[in-house]
Amino acid sequence: MSGSGVVIGADGLARCPWGLEAETLADYRVYHDTEWGHAVHGDDALFERISLEAFQSGLSWLTILRRREGFRAAFAGFSIEKVAAFTEEDAERLLADPGIIRNRAKIAATLANARAAAELAPGELDALVWSHAPDAATRPAPRSAADVPAVTPESTALAKALKKQGFRFVGPTTAYALMQACGLVNDHLAGCHARKG
Repeated sequence: MSGSGVVIGADGLARCPWGLEAETLADYRVYHDTEWGHAVHGDDALFERISLEAFQSGLSWLTILRRREGFRAAFAGFSIEKVAAFTEEDAERLLADPGIIRNRAKIAATLANARAAAELAPGELDALVWSHAPDAATRPAPRSAADVPAVTPESTALAKALKKQGFRFVGPTTAYALMQACGLVNDHLAGCHARKG
């Protein structure tokens, strides 16, 4: 990401720097405009985001976006209850599924994370994740991509809390990406049309 502020698209709307890519990649534009930074609640919805962020580790987010429906089909719509019941045969099926990223460690982590999430009471995963949202009043709108951190004390604490519950592939950087994607923090740049508040 460059250090520049918002960019103006062909549609006249100001977007975050990755909006430069959004001009040619509709998947990014739609995700940026309608989903990234919007509040996500619900255990299954958050489990999906935790899983996708883990799969994204080391890859382009576009790769994940373009396979999202494949992931949803392969992982039973990210139903915690259903994925927690997956067997070793399911893990082998997933390793052969061309609709997802076929990474053994990430698949194993997703199954382990489903089992960890299933051990929590209904709503507890949502509460755990959202308890790490920083006070929005203490976070001024970033003016450039250089103002957006990769890790924060809150993301470090969230990663630690998830790991304590048995989650895997949830380091501080992945936890911060989750916080951005799920609206715990608003990292749309000042002037971006998608920034609310």
